[in-house]
Amino acid sequence: MSNYIHVPPGSPEVPKLDITVSEQEGPGYRQGALQLLRRLRPHWRPEEVTLQLFTDGITNKLIGCYVGDITDDVVLVRIYGNKTELLVDRDEEVKSFRVLQAHGCAPQLYCTFNNGLCYEFMQGEALDPEHVCSPDIFRLIARQLAKIHTIHAHNGWIPKSNLWLKMGKYFSLIPTEFADEEVNKRFLSDIPSPQVLQEEMAWMKERLSNLGSPVVLCHNDLLCKNIIYNKKRG
Repeated sequence: MSNYIHVPPGSPEVPKLDITVSEQEGPGYRQGALQLLRRLRPHWRPEEVTLQLFTDGITNKLIGCYVGDITDDVVLVRIYGNKTELLVDRDEEVKSFRVLQAHGCAPQLYCTFNNGLCYEFMQGEALDPEHVCSPDIFRLIARQLAKIHTIHAHNGWIPKSNLWLKMGKYFSLIPTEFADEEVNKRFLSDIPSPQVLQEEMAWMKERLSNLGSPVVLCHNDLLCKNIIYNKKRG
């Protein structure tokens, strides 16, 4: 969907804090996280704050911050991965987050900072592939996605797909070779050439663009671990 998402009037403002959180584990990211918490949870005593690394993926690092053994109030600190701004429009990401929050489809967004954002922790279990095969669970996922897909966030505009623009951007960023000889050998043998991929994309664009499918607000990163299931609340 093209990038003119409008946040609903009356939505809470999200402060941007001039703080940079180090990606280095231990004292590195703890210092930056505590700076954020001084603004978000000023009543927390720094020496009592526990930091737990939830993920250390290729795009983001996610840290949970809480006090004591009670985890009812956990502040999540997401540190953006290096150079991910080349793939992700961070301003549009925050707008989308606020739109979803306004419609009850996302946790509360507390703030953004120089290299990430902070938001509310949702109690539940991050799903695995076997979970999403369960009819009870995949029906819940389908309902939630249907709700997201019906959100109108374009202030009267008719949305247009940005799929081909985004894929074109990905193509402009892919490497042609790697310095590591073994990695480069695997890259050349296992990955189709850019020409083959470009031809496949042109084929897809020609056929999919003529289907007349509605263009809707989408999640665009629907990995199993991005789906949280709270069994008690269903």
